[in-house]
Amino acid sequence: MDHQFIHIDPEKSAELSPYKVTIAHGFLTLSLIVHLGGSVPIPKPEALAGVFMGVNYGLDKVRFPAPVPVNSKVRARHRLIEAELKTPNTIQLKRAVTIELEGSDKPVCVAESLTRLMYG
Repeated sequence: MDHQFIHIDPEKSAELSPYKVTIAHGFLTLSLIVHLGGSVPIPKPEALAGVFMGVNYGLDKVRFPAPVPVNSKVRARHRLIEAELKTPNTIQLKRAVTIELEGSDKPVCVAESLTRLMYG
């Protein structure tokens, strides 16, 4: 249901867009955080022993500093900012997530991701 030509119309993008190609919608890029996070190594996997559920709790400070041109490759980097005990069996993690574009020095998405881990 996207009607923005820079996302769906290659000819019009080539003519009118400053990028000259179609680009991914910023929220599509944002939605990749969970998928790309699956490939980020966990430094201490033993810390997740006993977790029976993880819940996406939300996002803080989301920005899209650069576009993602069609047919690009992206990857994610995560950095733990904070871990807060919310209940006796729930920890909230705040992670800085940076989605990078292959061949570019500028990130395409920066966000703070909030996840709650529930231990049994």
